Amino acid sequence: PSGSTVYCGSATQMFQTAEALGLSAQMQPLLNGQNYGRWGGLSLETVFAREPDAVAQWLSDPDAAPHGGESVTDIFARANTWLASLLNSPGKVIGVSDSSFIRAAIVCALGAPPHAFWRIDIAPLSLTRLSGEGGRWNLQRLNEPSGAAEWPGDSGSAT
Repeated sequence: PSGSTVYCGSATQMFQTAEALGLSAQMQPLLNGQNYGRWGGLSLETVFAREPDAVAQWLSDPDAAPHGGESVTDIFARANTWLASLLNSPGKVIGVSDSSFIRAAIVCALGAPPHAFWRIDIAPLSLTRLSGEGGRWNLQRLNEPSGAAEWPGDSGSAT
């Protein structure tokens, strides 16, 4: 969209998603998806079959990272840093990331407890809109189809 600044994490699929949406994105490592360490690339079912206690710990303790990657708390810190850097920015900002970062950004914006991270479903190739009006973030839209019409009057928002 005209006048928007577009960022994406460093993963190839994030750049490809931005391009598929007709966006030219700048790399922003803060938007990277959660690092799953040795669990990367495996389904949750596979990991649970191999390490049920570790998965249970990870799902119940936001500080746990039994997989050697990032904890939920770690990804919250990145999301908070990115959102704080945008709060007083003029204009519209679009961020292309994966569901883990988007969930973390929503939880941070809402000031919800860390366990809320696991209660938000992000649809593939959907748009989520946060508005940074009045010095705080608000969730305005969730799981909007990516082909939806532009949102007029957007200012200070991350999508």
